Amino acid sequence: MAKSKDPRTIAARKGIAADTSFGAVAPPIHLSTTYVFPEFAQAGAHDYSRTSNPTRSLLADTLADLEGGEGAVVTSSGMAAVDLAMSQLRCFDLLIAPHDCYGGTHRLLSARRDMKHFDVLFVDQGNPEQLEEAFAASPTMIFIETPSNPLMRVVDIRAIAERAKRAGARVAVDNTFLSPALQRPLSLGADYVIHSTTKYLNGHSDVVGGAVVCAKKSEAEIFSGWANVIGTTGSAFDAYLTLRGIRTLFPRIAQQQQSALAIAKHLERCPAVERVHYPGLPSHGGHAIAKAQQSGFGAMLSFELAGGEDAARRFVENIRIFTLAESLGGVESLVAHPATMTHAGMDPDARAAAGITDGLLRLSIGLEAEEDLMEDLDTALAASRPARPLRKKRA
Repeated sequence: MAKSKDPRTIAARKGIAADTSFGAVAPPIHLSTTYVFPEFAQAGAHDYSRTSNPTRSLLADTLADLEGGEGAVVTSSGMAAVDLAMSQLRCFDLLIAPHDCYGGTHRLLSARRDMKHFDVLFVDQGNPEQLEEAFAASPTMIFIETPSNPLMRVVDIRAIAERAKRAGARVAVDNTFLSPALQRPLSLGADYVIHSTTKYLNGHSDVVGGAVVCAKKSEAEIFSGWANVIGTTGSAFDAYLTLRGIRTLFPRIAQQQQSALAIAKHLERCPAVERVHYPGLPSHGGHAIAKAQQSGFGAMLSFELAGGEDAARRFVENIRIFTLAESLGGVESLVAHPATMTHAGMDPDARAAAGITDGLLRLSIGLEAEEDLMEDLDTALAASRPARPLRKKRA
């Protein structure tokens, strides 16, 4: 396929009609764990699937093209991708991370810090004073998650990347919530882009995987070598399924974010809802930045119920179309209660500092009919409101 500048064509066509053995239109899956050495002491393009695999390599090339990078490494999970991106840090290095990042990321970085692998400083990256203090500490790497999980906070990637470059620090951006369909951090100055391919890239809730995309080929080679050393590379079958999912990434996310905006506007008008977190709303604090650096606002949103945890419990007990489950980005709509699910592993004080309340619910909008989703939400919201106490009869 001729190299295309349009990501939509890359997503739909990468690897199509490239099979030289039988002329298959869809890229074949290569499940072999080992490959023939053409001659003594001479390996071919692939020798062992932990090191490299044709199907996984095609996925890596596809992701690099979609993100505008020079290379990518496909890992066994999103968390493995986060860990790989931090793998070159040393015990005397400082990593600056968002205080409101995904709970699994917060747990991983805290564990690496406690084991003295590197130091970590969690800060509100949208707070100029905290960011100033963080850069004054001479960081080696800045880790960005925008929009953040689950509060959908948005930070200026370009501004942070420019400042990091002057300080000699690398920038890694978790782009899972938006995918390259809606945001391309490398074009904004990032050095690495991290994905949980489990989510929007695969899009069907049947794969666990991750990836790190690098702006420079030399750094992709370093990460690839380390991924081989520790055995964190993804499987061929998961790569095959993720490639299949990527074919429909753009039309899927276009429909999902259209419904998400309508639902966010609807929730803003609901008396049972105290606050809605969605960058597509003009009321959102990061709306202007999101509009400038994203090509869409995505299909993730969260909202806070006025009644706290009791209201959240009543809400999830009465949903019928939304499914109470972790993960996101699939064709089905999901609801999660971060305090007891995705961020349960965070210290309660850390959750409070991040603003993750007991009444917060996170939605991943799928491909169901918008009207059905609205009706389901309305039913659950009505049930979330406590019944009015009975008036005492007068004597």
